[in-house]
Amino acid sequence: MADNFAHQIVKALEAQGVTRIYGLTGDSLNPIVDAVSDSSIQWVHVRNEEAAAFAAEADSLATGELAVCAGSCGPGNLHLIQGLYDAHRNRAKVLAIASHIPSVQIGSNFFQETHPTHVFKECSGYCELANSAEQGAVILHHAIQSTMAGQGVSVLVIPGDVSTQDASNNHYLESRIAVNRPVVYPHDRDAARLVEAINNASSVALFCGVGCKDAREQVLALAEKIKAPVGHALGGKMFIQHDNPFDVGMSGLLGYGACFDACNDADLLIMLGTDFPYNNFLPDNNVAQVDIDGAAIGRRTKVKYPVVGDVAATIDTILPHVEEKTDRSFLDRMLRAHEKNLRHVIEAYTKNIDHHTPIHPEYAARIIDEEAAHDAIFTADTGMCNVWSARYINNDTGNRQLIGSFRHGTMANALPQAIGAQLAHPDRQVISLCGDGGLSMLLGELLTVKLHDLPVKMFVFNNSSLGMVKLEMLVEGIPESETDHEHVSYADIAAAAGITAIEIRDPKKLREGIAAALAEPGPVLVDMVTDPNALSIPPDITFSQIQGFTKAAARTVLEGGVGKMYDLAKSNLRNIPRP
Repeated sequence: MADNFAHQIVKALEAQGVTRIYGLTGDSLNPIVDAVSDSSIQWVHVRNEEAAAFAAEADSLATGELAVCAGSCGPGNLHLIQGLYDAHRNRAKVLAIASHIPSVQIGSNFFQETHPTHVFKECSGYCELANSAEQGAVILHHAIQSTMAGQGVSVLVIPGDVSTQDASNNHYLESRIAVNRPVVYPHDRDAARLVEAINNASSVALFCGVGCKDAREQVLALAEKIKAPVGHALGGKMFIQHDNPFDVGMSGLLGYGACFDACNDADLLIMLGTDFPYNNFLPDNNVAQVDIDGAAIGRRTKVKYPVVGDVAATIDTILPHVEEKTDRSFLDRMLRAHEKNLRHVIEAYTKNIDHHTPIHPEYAARIIDEEAAHDAIFTADTGMCNVWSARYINNDTGNRQLIGSFRHGTMANALPQAIGAQLAHPDRQVISLCGDGGLSMLLGELLTVKLHDLPVKMFVFNNSSLGMVKLEMLVEGIPESETDHEHVSYADIAAAAGITAIEIRDPKKLREGIAAALAEPGPVLVDMVTDPNALSIPPDITFSQIQGFTKAAARTVLEGGVGKMYDLAKSNLRNIPRP
């Protein structure tokens, strides 16, 4: 018997190296699942399709390869949308298979009818409906090529009856998929203008984003030559911050150190590979921006020197023509300010900390960072967990990875992303930093972890509060409301699911408990009862200061402890020549 279209899809995915599909079987998706059962591909059963999309996203981000998720018709594939939004904004290479009602019923207000091509349009770079097996094979190729080319999520919509049609002999699926990213060099005129701006500037600061991932060597070489402090957005942290003698921290609401001052006090700010969204933290005069996506330039602030190109290729182009600066007074001033800022908040959050109950979440995050493997993959929930991971999870060896919902900002992402990361890298330590609010949204995925016996280490910052929402209310001068709730023992829930569980209330037992959890061979959930009032605000802040919140106050108010980053800032002072 000839293969049907469902089998053709699965064989095409096997040819692309796909080894897993995340989803929840049923209804119009059943022919696809049946084809998977006859293949080398593993069907990863989740409890909610939203988790399937998050897991596929993390799988792709952790490997750089194609990852696949799937949902049945109507409500099934609608659950995918939250994770697909996140994956699309992170440019993960994800193919979503959205099965549909029978094709003859489309447009008749049939049971579970939706219009997936409309629904998924905004969260995908490619989204098409297969009207037949023959056409489906063509658009399957297009969908794979689009996402592998960096256009974000692709969605293939397939009516259940189309997936059972006989496969056609279609040569499109025999095409080799283009996967290599091109190197984009800047236009000569733009490069020359940037060189002139740098040479004319009395002081320069560099602000780095995720576009600096493969440009670390070039960024540090430029900083050395022009004596520039180097700050970063959250997206650039894991690539730029470690072993960086020019590091001045991070800007934005999660920021710390002297990054804000460096960016705003420099004569010239160069934004490198970042689409940092918080324009209130950026200057609007004498700014240069380098980005491979020309559409991103000038999106956040006024840019005087636009350059379209790869960060590494651009710096390689301009560096020989940039004049070396001998005056490093601006750099040294920013390094001193960075060290001073971190020293102040470290003292506030570490003095007598092992006597403080509930546990300070900053203290817990610092210990997790110190005890974790040097090549660990971290996933972090949106909210206060995002703050703690941004400030405390370091990449000292350059081999760690941090995955989160940094652009979409959804809750409940950390656990399902950890599932995908762990399946993609079964031999690496995967650590999920979960807020109790986020974990409770997709609590059923604990069963997914147990079902597939994934050795994910889940650390729950259990403060019985929506901490970030509370902070948002205080910042806006609104009395907190509906942010606190009754305590829930997530350790008990995990134990009931058959997962090893540890509850920690005493800060003196934190290191022992965290180390024990990381040493376990299987899945572990550590329920850490943390202080709901720890909102990354120094203890001497007043409510009147919060009411008068400005961008400068935001920097000060939101500066929390930053663990080993203080050691880095302090060590950087050795680079300042002594008189």
